[in-house]
Amino acid sequence: MQSFEMELGGRKLTIETGKLAKQANGAAFVRYGDTVVLVTATASAEPREGVDFFPLTVDYEEKMYAAGKIPGGFIKREGRPSSDAILCARLIDRPIRPLFPKGYRNDVQIVATVMSVEQDNAPELAAMIGASAALCISDIPFMGPIAGVRVGRVNDEFVINPTEEQRKVSTLNLTVAGSKDAVMMVEAGANELPEDVILDAILYGHQEIKRIVAFQEEIQQACGKEKRITKLFTVPEELEAAIREYAKDRLDEATRNPDKLDRDAHIAEVNADTMEHFLVDYPEMDKEIAMALHDLEKEIVRHMITHEKIRPDGRGLEEVRPVSCEVGLLPRAHGSGLFTRGQTQIMTVTTLGPMSDEQIIDGLGPETTKHYIHHYNFPGYSVGEAKPIRSPGRREIGHGALAERALVPVIPSTEEFPYTIRLVSEVLESNGSSSMGSVCGSTLSLMQAGVPIKRPVSGVAMGLVKEGDAYTILTDIQGMEDALGDMDFKVAGTENGVTAIQMDIKVAGIDRNILSSALQQAKRGRAFILGKMLECIDKPNEDLSPYAPRVETITIKVDKIRDVIGTGGKVVKGIIDATGVQIDIHEDGNIFIFSADAEGMQKARKMIEDIVKEVEVGEVYTGTVTRLMKFGAFVELLPGKEGLCHISQLAKRRVENVEDVVQVGDQLEVKVVEIDDKGRVNLSHKVLL
Repeated sequence: MQSFEMELGGRKLTIETGKLAKQANGAAFVRYGDTVVLVTATASAEPREGVDFFPLTVDYEEKMYAAGKIPGGFIKREGRPSSDAILCARLIDRPIRPLFPKGYRNDVQIVATVMSVEQDNAPELAAMIGASAALCISDIPFMGPIAGVRVGRVNDEFVINPTEEQRKVSTLNLTVAGSKDAVMMVEAGANELPEDVILDAILYGHQEIKRIVAFQEEIQQACGKEKRITKLFTVPEELEAAIREYAKDRLDEATRNPDKLDRDAHIAEVNADTMEHFLVDYPEMDKEIAMALHDLEKEIVRHMITHEKIRPDGRGLEEVRPVSCEVGLLPRAHGSGLFTRGQTQIMTVTTLGPMSDEQIIDGLGPETTKHYIHHYNFPGYSVGEAKPIRSPGRREIGHGALAERALVPVIPSTEEFPYTIRLVSEVLESNGSSSMGSVCGSTLSLMQAGVPIKRPVSGVAMGLVKEGDAYTILTDIQGMEDALGDMDFKVAGTENGVTAIQMDIKVAGIDRNILSSALQQAKRGRAFILGKMLECIDKPNEDLSPYAPRVETITIKVDKIRDVIGTGGKVVKGIIDATGVQIDIHEDGNIFIFSADAEGMQKARKMIEDIVKEVEVGEVYTGTVTRLMKFGAFVELLPGKEGLCHISQLAKRRVENVEDVVQVGDQLEVKVVEIDDKGRVNLSHKVLL
């Protein structure tokens, strides 16, 4: 066993190798503070047959014992990965995937098992560093190492890997990953920060990454295995040259089409003809022919952009596709917005619910709740495919989280707007940048629903084509430009600043100038799109949908909560059954009543107010006679509160029998004349006669 240590963010980072999981190709036991993650890297001995992609899988395993918890439910065992676990797996996958050799087709699996968690030290960052270290010391071909850090901003100062308390007050939550030479991935949420602050944060984080990469290089030098000689999937040079001569001109013509469907059809036609032509002389090499055609298409598109300064659909480099916006398309939904940009179309629907509908998050951290939720769906028909509709995949969960994060800074607090807010973005048509389309659709839908967001948010996806030192930045990339370019850079924000960023870079050498240019160009693109959105709806509606629940808030004394709830919830359930409302009772004494029926809401409010109302001396009440005694009648003044009207106080005349004046169930108007030291209430009917 060998152990290596370094300081990171004021805490000790330790990586051990050679002790655990020795049958994996590589394993790293990473400890950061009291957070411990075991990361293994395993690869198949031979390439997988019949695939035209690199079969990399990253699994992030959250073990509940890491936080001293027992899983809930009947089975008491960890089940499917949570959404957070899937997002962490994607965070690890994205920076390491580009660093495997082109044509590598062996199955590779990274498993990060979280075994101990300290809330100050993020396990996903330890897992990312561990994944790189495990690959570096293994015999798997990998052009690393890489590392990742989180950058916060507290009191206008950047903080590396902020603690839990620092994260609560940070205006920035930015995760950056990269190699010693380049930034490769950025994932960020921000409170409307300027572009230059975001840029400084990325570069600040990269300086720390260089230290961690050097640390891993020492580990690799000390105990790394010799890299295995691997068979790579390649195209014979003579076949590649022949395909270029045969198909280049027609493929060039096919790519120059503003319509995605026509363009795809023409490209498919050229590819099919080329495949048929070359299979005669190169039988059983269909995968090689397809790869050569893909590489040729990529070369054509990139040359068109860098040399001719035009794009496949004929747009200029900063030109945004035609934008149209509509709201209120769904009459019974609480809010709806349709955002269309070129051949990408998103319908986002808002639903408002009571606070009891908040999402409970019970993972490795303390149990928390979310009152704002965004879900993203990407059905096959949006790209013209017929495929089964299944539960959301990793991509859908990732895109939904990005769109959700972009709106967080402008969502009102529960004190300002006491509702649970759920947004669902349905991708109806896609040709790139559907996640940013979901951001725009969300803004439209929220404003139409009457949610008082602080400012509208728009988003745009940027692209990059880099050849040597020359580079071209593209605004509002479509699907082809995303697939064949060097960068996918999504930026969302308000007129005041950036709220979310997601960036994936496929090449080295992205420097400060390129990042700065991309951010400033994105700012112009966001402003243009926001202008189009504001032409449709420029502020939140003042009224909610008639089908949305209304809310009434009552604040009571904390010691009265038990009276409202009653034994086993009997009282509050009775109110709900009698009025048809939903009631949320908070520990601070705030009670929220939700209902689309105003009459039922007011009835419920009065019932609660009557329960918590105190009987006061001198007040007159119309109560119900509940019991008769020889010495008088007991009258219920308020729910659960009785007083005694003595026989002498029932009438001005002398009363021999209480029954001569009142009966059980009668309504009797009385005045409170005294409340004695023991809290007994004495009443009089006589004084009102």
